[in-house]
Amino acid sequence: MTYLLDANVFIAAKRLHYGFDFCPAFWDWLVAQNAAGKLFSIERVGTEVATGVDDLSVWADNRGPAFFLPADSAMLASFGQVSTWVMGQSYAARAIELFSQGADSYLVAHALAHRMTVVTHEKPENSKNIVKIPNACVALGVAFVTPFEMLRRERARFVLGDSS
Repeated sequence: MTYLLDANVFIAAKRLHYGFDFCPAFWDWLVAQNAAGKLFSIERVGTEVATGVDDLSVWADNRGPAFFLPADSAMLASFGQVSTWVMGQSYAARAIELFSQGADSYLVAHALAHRMTVVTHEKPENSKNIVKIPNACVALGVAFVTPFEMLRRERARFVLGDSS
């Protein structure tokens, strides 16, 4: 399984569970999984998390296109499917605009094109005012999980000292 991470995974990790100052192993694990070809994000997410001047922006700036994948022809073809789907729903015009212009639609399109699993903290929600990534994933047949589900599936372990 190959994972594609939403911006909220990085932001919540930095702010809450896996701060750079007390859990560098999480960030090392992300880099290692990326090097193994199992975990990525997209360029637009990279741009979102690289804004500002903090540990996360520095970390994201150092990852480059091997981690934050640029749009490709397959993704652009899938983007049309994502756009068609969202336009055919009963979302408010502003919700469609925000989803379509932000990273979320590109994330879903990339996952759809490359059969990746989206990793996000978002939960499905029936609202006309916001398009949630899981709603788009369900409608388009894209798998999604929470970061914690991903970590458990991949048997990530962040342990102190000798683990034997």
